[in-house]
Amino acid sequence: MEDAGFILGSYLLTFAAVAAFSWRTLRAGRKLADQVPADDRYWR
Repeated sequence: MEDAGFILGSYLLTFAAVAAFSWRTLRAGRKLADQVPADDRYWR
C-alpha cells in the first residue's frame, strides 16, 4: 500500500497525456479539414 500514490499518479499522468494528445490531434484534423474544398469532402 506504500506505492499507491505512485501508481495512482502514474495512471493520472498517463490519462492526461493521452487526453492531451487526442485533443491536439482532433484539433489539428479539424483545422486541416477546413482547408479541403467543399466538393472534395467525402465525409460531409
